[in-house]
Amino acid sequence: MTGLDALRTSYDRVADAYVGMRAGDLGRHPWLRAALGAFAEEVRDLGPVLDVGCGPGQVSAHLAGLGVDVSGVDLSPRMVEHARRAHPQLRFEVASATDLRPAEASLGGVLAWWSLFHLPRADVPAVVGTLARALVPGGQLVWGTHVGDGETHRTDAYGVDGVSWTTVRWQPENMAAVLTGAGLEPVVELRFPPLWGGSPQALLVARRPA
Repeated sequence: MTGLDALRTSYDRVADAYVGMRAGDLGRHPWLRAALGAFAEEVRDLGPVLDVGCGPGQVSAHLAGLGVDVSGVDLSPRMVEHARRAHPQLRFEVASATDLRPAEASLGGVLAWWSLFHLPRADVPAVVGTLARALVPGGQLVWGTHVGDGETHRTDAYGVDGVSWTTVRWQPENMAAVLTGAGLEPVVELRFPPLWGGSPQALLVARRPA
């Protein structure tokens, strides 16, 4: 079983518990909602937005409520089932971030909302580069992740055993280097203490130059 296959199986396994626990809920995080509000204001008139690693779709739905034309993709078919059931007015597909090939200059924005940290560190620049090329001039990419060094392997999550995934932590300056290496220019960097236990968090936004 490949790493992506194991990750897909793991998220299928935890999807029901994730939804039942309301994991990823924005209600307790006003600064995260504020960041999404600013992103929506910046990109809603530039074109559609792709939510990469959308999970059960709650962040996609939040953006849609802010007037954004948003669709989502996720590696886990079970997560996509939940997203489609909870938000039938939106579009969700099963896809890996590593397989996406959106047309150049076809998106007003891309959201990588705590969804790239399972990828091997060496694979991330290529994924970010593909997403950056899909942005229209002025379009923005939002990348949130766990801050730190190294990586941690897990065998349980959200109260469910039998999981197999690795969390790769990033330092914000290294994230910024990946974004600028993809031809994007910085917009804002937000740093947070541990929001869900464990590591501090960071959210970086960068735009394709006009």
